[in-house]
Formats: sequence, C-alpha cells, structure tokens
Amino acid sequence: MKKAQCAASPAKSETPSSKRLRPADSPGTTSPAGKDIADILESIDKRLSSFDARLSLVEILHREFKCLRESLEFSQQQVETLAAENATLRESVKCLTENVTQLNRENKKIKETVIDLQARSMRDNLVFSGIPEAAGEDAETTVKSFIKTHLKLPEDTVKNIVFDRVHRLGPIRAAAGRPRPIVAKFGHFKQNEHVKSRGRELKGTDFSVNDQFPKEILERRRVLFPIRRGFIQKGSRAVIAVDRLYVDGQLHRDPDITPWLY
Repeated sequence: MKKAQCAASPAKSETPSSKRLRPADSPGTTSPAGKDIADILESIDKRLSSFDARLSLVEILHREFKCLRESLEFSQQQVETLAAENATLRESVKCLTENVTQLNRENKKIKETVIDLQARSMRDNLVFSGIPEAAGEDAETTVKSFIKTHLKLPEDTVKNIVFDRVHRLGPIRAAAGRPRPIVAKFGHFKQNEHVKSRGRELKGTDFSVNDQFPKEILERRRVLFPIRRGFIQKGSRAVIAVDRLYVDGQLHRDPDITPWLY
C-alpha cells in the first residue's frame, strides 16, 4: 500500500518547470489584475493631461484678466482725469458766461446812456416834414413862413422865434421825390413847445411837426403807437413820452414789447 501511494504521489506534485509553463504565467500575457492597474494608470495619465491643459487655460485667462484689469484701471484714471478737466472747463465756461452777461449788461447800459444823451441834445429840435423844397432857399425863412401860414401863429410871435440852427436833413433828392424834412433847433424851449402845440392845425394835411429823436427811439415809438391806439380804443388814457408808454398814469412794461425797459 505504501508503494501505491508512492506511485501515485508523482502525479500530484509540481516541479519548477511545470510552474513556469503555466499559461497564465507564460511570457507575453497579463493577468486581469495587472490589466486593471494599467487601465487605471492610463486613465490617471489622461486626466492629468486634461488637468494640465485646463491649468494652462486658467493661466492664460489669468494673464488676460490681469491685462484687462490693468487696462480698466488705466481707463478709470483717464476718466477721472477727464472728469476733473471737464469740471475745470465747466467752471471756466460758467465764469466766462457770467463775464459776458455782465459785459452785455454794461454795454446795454452804456448804449442806453448814449441814446439818452442824444435824445437830450435833440430836445430843443423840431422836425418839419412835407414843406416843399426850393433851390437856394433859406431854411430858417422857409420854416418861419410855414409856422405863420400853416400853424397860424401871429407874425409878431413868429418874428421873435430864435433858432440856433435850421437845415434840411439828408442829401438832395430828385425833384419828383418827397421833400427833405427840415430840422430846426430852437433857442428857447418854451418857443419850441408853443410851436409844437399848434401841430393840431396840420390835421388832414401832408405836413407834420414832431420832436426829433435818435433812430433807436424812433423805432421804439413805432412799436408803441399801435399799442397806444389799442388802449385808447378801450377807453384808457394812453400817452407816449419819448420811448415810454403810460396808460392811465402808469408805465406800461412788457418784456416782449418794451425790452429796453429791462
């Protein structure tokens, strides 16, 4: 029996050669566990490569963000600089505007002063319009004759009228044209007023006698005449004194109609 066991035992024992000749351990083959590890390593390698790519992208984005931030900070500085310059310019413009406004006020005041002085220098003057013009005439004689004939003042009164100067206005016109008006500067203001008061005698004729005014005041009076007429039609008492309209004793002021009063 022992022999039988000994005979059978060689079939069960494994020699070193038989171990090397196992299919699983033969060269060129990989065990399932080794294959899993390789796949895991390959997956890790791929993930690392992907991570490196993402990291590179993050670095690029970081650099771009840094450049953008620097550009934004520079732009912000420029905006602040421009805002400061703009504030300075606004202040300068405001100052200049105030200066121009002040100069305009002063200029208007000076202009009104000049107009007033011109008007005062003409206060003794009367303008006679429509008197026929003759060659070589003496203007003073013509005016005195007109006062006597058309204003119906006594001859003695006319002889006593004193003129400082009498002359026709403007250059000589064509014979067919309207005669030039005559300006007469009276030596006495009361004589001026007396002659002017007789102007009602000229109603319905081509003649007129009026105070002499600077061009600017004449233009203002042309504006005021129709307004005065409207107040009179409404039953109010309206009077024009130089370039001012008084209605029922009160100065009529309107920034659109009488801007020279403001």
